[in-house]
Amino acid sequence: MRTLLECCVDSVESAVIAAENGADRLELCANLVIGGTSPSPSLITEIRKRTDIPIRVLLRPRFGDFLYTEAEFAVLLREVRLFRELGANGIVCGCLLPDGRLDAARLHELIAAAEGLPFTLHRAFDLCADPFEALQTAQELGVDTILTSGQQENCVLGKELLCALAEKAGPVQILVGAGVNAAVIADFVKTTPLRAFHLSGKELLQSKMRFRRPGVPMGIPGMDEFTVWRTNPEAIASARRSATGGNDDAALR
Repeated sequence: MRTLLECCVDSVESAVIAAENGADRLELCANLVIGGTSPSPSLITEIRKRTDIPIRVLLRPRFGDFLYTEAEFAVLLREVRLFRELGANGIVCGCLLPDGRLDAARLHELIAAAEGLPFTLHRAFDLCADPFEALQTAQELGVDTILTSGQQENCVLGKELLCALAEKAGPVQILVGAGVNAAVIADFVKTTPLRAFHLSGKELLQSKMRFRRPGVPMGIPGMDEFTVWRTNPEAIASARRSATGGNDDAALR
């Protein structure tokens, strides 16, 4: 089985870097620094001008939990339709109920709105009370992929559950996320049946601003306003080499 490498990006620059250095697919979002929110339509349009790499769009109306109000869910439904029309190759989303189960009714609506586009259940899965019940629900709904760390802080800690999920996943692809890098991929490829990996490969770049006014935060106090998150070319290229065992085989589309 060929190994899939998905790169999470929130800018045109990162998307192009990922595509040029061996990513098979993008997960496109905004605000990666807070775990990702829905991107703007202009972002996917501009990326499409510069690369033809497949794009799955993360839809999340805000930072925080995955228990959404009626208005927030209405936004998600509208975004599914919008990004489908804009040429997204898949949708990435998730909704939970207060008791920690997947919100199957709302997920069904979102999947129906995608009209056949592949659907990734994102790391809302990692906050479910029972991962195997959630997996069964996802299978029944027709979810294509589950992005998960194995319900741990990172995928290395969640390795045991990830393997157990892979055994029961059937047609659902288990996409390993959180803490993924070239070394982790090399280990998982050798020791597990898992063959799909999700990473940002990010680095922090210093702003090119020469004048910097201190003490005026634009968002979360204490966050450095003069750094930019950007995909690192070598991080993706190294991950690609690990995913292919050092072979220069064609990327999986």
